[in-house]
Amino acid sequence: MKRAPVTAVQIAAAERVLSVGTWAITAGAVLYSVLTVTPLVMRVTPGGWDWTSPLLPLVVDAAVIVSVRLDATVARLGEKGGGWATLLRWMTGLMTLLLNVGDSALKHDGTGVAVHAVIPLILIVIADAGLAWRRAIGRAQDRISREQRAEKEQDRLLHEARERRARQDREDEREARERADREAREHAAQLEREAREHEAQQRREDREHAERLRTQEWERQEAQERRGREEREREQRLREQRDREREQQQRDREQAEREEAELRAREEQQRRDREREQRLHEQQQRERERREREAAELYERQQLLALGAAEEKRPEELARRITAAAHAEGLTVRAAAELTGWSVGWVTTRYQELRDHGAPTTTPALEGAVT
Repeated sequence: MKRAPVTAVQIAAAERVLSVGTWAITAGAVLYSVLTVTPLVMRVTPGGWDWTSPLLPLVVDAAVIVSVRLDATVARLGEKGGGWATLLRWMTGLMTLLLNVGDSALKHDGTGVAVHAVIPLILIVIADAGLAWRRAIGRAQDRISREQRAEKEQDRLLHEARERRARQDREDEREARERADREAREHAAQLEREAREHEAQQRREDREHAERLRTQEWERQEAQERRGREEREREQRLREQRDREREQQQRDREQAEREEAELRAREEQQRRDREREQRLHEQQQRERERREREAAELYERQQLLALGAAEEKRPEELARRITAAAHAEGLTVRAAAELTGWSVGWVTTRYQELRDHGAPTTTPALEGAVT
C-alpha cells in the first residue's frame, strides 16, 4: 500500500509541536520541582542560609534544560551526543525524581511519593522520547529527500528522452524537407542550365557578329585617330618649344631680380649691423658713465660720512647732504643727527621727505668738505 506523501510543512508542524510540548513540560517540571524541593532543602540547611534553598533545584533543573536543549540540537543534526550526554540526562532526571519524592519518602507517605514522581518521570521519558522522535523525523526527512531527488532525476531523464525523441523527429523531418528541396533545386538547376547554354550559344553568335563590326569600326577610327594624333603631337611640340622659351625668359628675369634683392638685402644687413654696433657702443658708453657716476656718488657719500660727529650744527645745505648720504647708507636717525649736529626731529623730518619723494640718485657736489 502506497503511503500518503508527507509535506515539509507537515514535518515542520510536527517538530514545532514536539518542541513546544517538550519545553512546556520542562518549564512545568522546573517550577514544580522548585516548589516541591525547596521545603526539603530548607529543613537540611543550617540556620541563616535558608535563602540558598532554591539554588539546588534550580541548578539541577538548569542541567536538565541544557541536556534537553543540546540533545534536541544534536538529534536535529542527525548525530548522537554519546555516553556522557546520556549519563547527564539520566543523572539529572534521577536527581530531579529523588529530590521531588524525598520529602514524602522521609515522611513514609507512599501516596505523596507516587504523586511527586509523576512530573519527573514524565520529564525523563519525554526527553528520551523526544530524541527518538527527532531522530525518526530526521530519518524520514532524509528518506523523503532521497525519494524526491530520485523522482526529480527520473523526471529529468524522461524529459531528456522526450527531448531527444522530439529532436530526432525534427531532424528526420528537416532531412526529408532538405532532400525534397535538393531534388527540386537540382531539377530546376538542370532546366536553367540548359536554358543558359542555349542563351550562351545565341549570345556567342551575336557577340562574334558584333565583334566583327566593332573590329572594322575600330580599324577605321584608329586610322583617323592616328592622323589626328600626329597633328596634335606636332602642335604640342610647337607649344612646348614656345613654353620653354617663355620659361627661360622668366627664369632669367627672376634670376636678375633675385640678384638685385640679394644685393639690397646685403646692403640692408650691413646697415643694420652698423646701427647695432653703434647702439652697442652707446650702451657700453652709458653703462661706463653710470658705473663712474655710482662710484662718484659712493665716494662722495663716504666723504660726507667720514666727517664724523659734529660738535655743533653744520650748515643746513651740508647737513641735508649728510642726511641724504646717511639715509642712502641705511644709518639710523640718531647716527645721522650726530653727524649733522642737528636735532633728531629735524633729521627724522628729512628722512621722511626722502622716503616720500625718493632719495636723489645723485649727491650734490661736496663743497667745503674736509678730506
